[in-house]
Amino acid sequence: MVRKSGVLLAITSLPSKYGIGCFSKEAYDFVDYLEAAGQHYWQVLPMGPTGYGDSPYQSFSTFAGNPYFIDLEDLIERKWLTAAECDAVDFGDMEQYIDYEKIYKGRFKLLRKAYERSNIAENEDFIAFCEEEKDWLPDYCLYMAIKDENGGKSFIEWPEKLRKRDKKEIAVAKRRLATEIEFYAFLQYMFTLQWLSIKDYANDKGIEIIGDIPIYVAYDSADTWSRPELFLLDEEGYPTGVAGCPPDYFSKTGQLWGNPLYDWDYHEDTEFEWWIDRMAQCFKLYDMVRIDHFRGFDEYYNIPYGDETAEFGEWEYGPGFELFRAMRDALGDKPIIAEDLGFLTKSVIRLVKRTGYPGMKILEFAFDSNEENDYLPHNFSRNCVVYTGTHDNDTVQGWYASANRTDKKQIKLYLGVPNSKNLHWDMIRLALSSVADTAIIPMQDILGLGSEARMNVPSTMGLNWKWRLLPEQLKDEDAALLYEMTKVYGRL
Repeated sequence: MVRKSGVLLAITSLPSKYGIGCFSKEAYDFVDYLEAAGQHYWQVLPMGPTGYGDSPYQSFSTFAGNPYFIDLEDLIERKWLTAAECDAVDFGDMEQYIDYEKIYKGRFKLLRKAYERSNIAENEDFIAFCEEEKDWLPDYCLYMAIKDENGGKSFIEWPEKLRKRDKKEIAVAKRRLATEIEFYAFLQYMFTLQWLSIKDYANDKGIEIIGDIPIYVAYDSADTWSRPELFLLDEEGYPTGVAGCPPDYFSKTGQLWGNPLYDWDYHEDTEFEWWIDRMAQCFKLYDMVRIDHFRGFDEYYNIPYGDETAEFGEWEYGPGFELFRAMRDALGDKPIIAEDLGFLTKSVIRLVKRTGYPGMKILEFAFDSNEENDYLPHNFSRNCVVYTGTHDNDTVQGWYASANRTDKKQIKLYLGVPNSKNLHWDMIRLALSSVADTAIIPMQDILGLGSEARMNVPSTMGLNWKWRLLPEQLKDEDAALLYEMTKVYGRL
């Protein structure tokens, strides 16, 4: 594999005029920045529609895209909105952080106006899109329409016949909510149209997109409601157990994600058809895909439904290599990154090795005064992806500031630097100089930002997923320095 590198930046973190990063001109500008910096990859976070908590890892659909990302300025150019209408909406007053409540209240009103003026039902490309995505789009749009009708409640709180998809009641709902259903289809059409334009622009410049998908789907999702047979649910639709991981580096009580668990026997009986469809959709949107929590395919952590922490779960066997054999037979040999962080058993190490997928190395995990640490670069193999940190880590500067004195001494000794003045660049150099085939650097570390720019603190809510890049922070000198380092270490 050719040595390459790239930058991690969520779509939400892009600068833009209307309160949240989206598929606007600034996305194209960021691609230009990556090109100037000599990078091959732009890694994003999951792009599905988000709900309570705003986490991209808890989406209303595995297949749908986030309507927040639709570029309003494009809708103005199409004359479906006016600049005055967009400017009149309060999207929040903190340019560096997203106000999700105001985004939710303001953006959907504008998108609805655009839909009403679009005459989209007469658009041949829209009609073709709906036909192409018919395996998932109708269920998603109906789900969202019914959800809105029920005040945003999860499907488990809907009237029983709707919750259990009674055929007569569903037929009535489709007629009653036809306009709302078409509105949600319009949103997916515009999301796809705008995103693929950006992807094509990046690809033309030699930059590939790395997507990111959670292993699980949200309980409050079109997937769980429309395809309950995929999951371990009881007769009333409640999970028999939920996903998470045991106590670890991130949390003393573990991480309680709450996602329903897969009925892997059903998936195996259907030759993993749903997973193949899911990955096929991913490769329409991305050039490479990172699968979060790869360990769950070997063994998954089953937490009793209703528990308030993840301390008392049990490990169960996952599908193992058979899933990836089926995917490879159906889709070919696709480029996938296995998120293999955390405590790894011998069996999951064997699984990752058998797939041939590169695993992940996090430099912030390397410095705990343990010379045998697998995250130290001198212990790397070539077939891996090295990061200074990920969305779940503090920034390099924030991480170093909170490190103990012993670890700080070890960091400077390993890096061969007398002080931490330019620690973020020292760590970037360490990543780029390593033998890892691929190196990915979070944008926050290129800028040398502190904990104020951290994206997520696992097992917490309220302050996550909000950081945004300011336009003036994309400096030519940073791109030039990254270019030189990339060149020196053979990654251009």
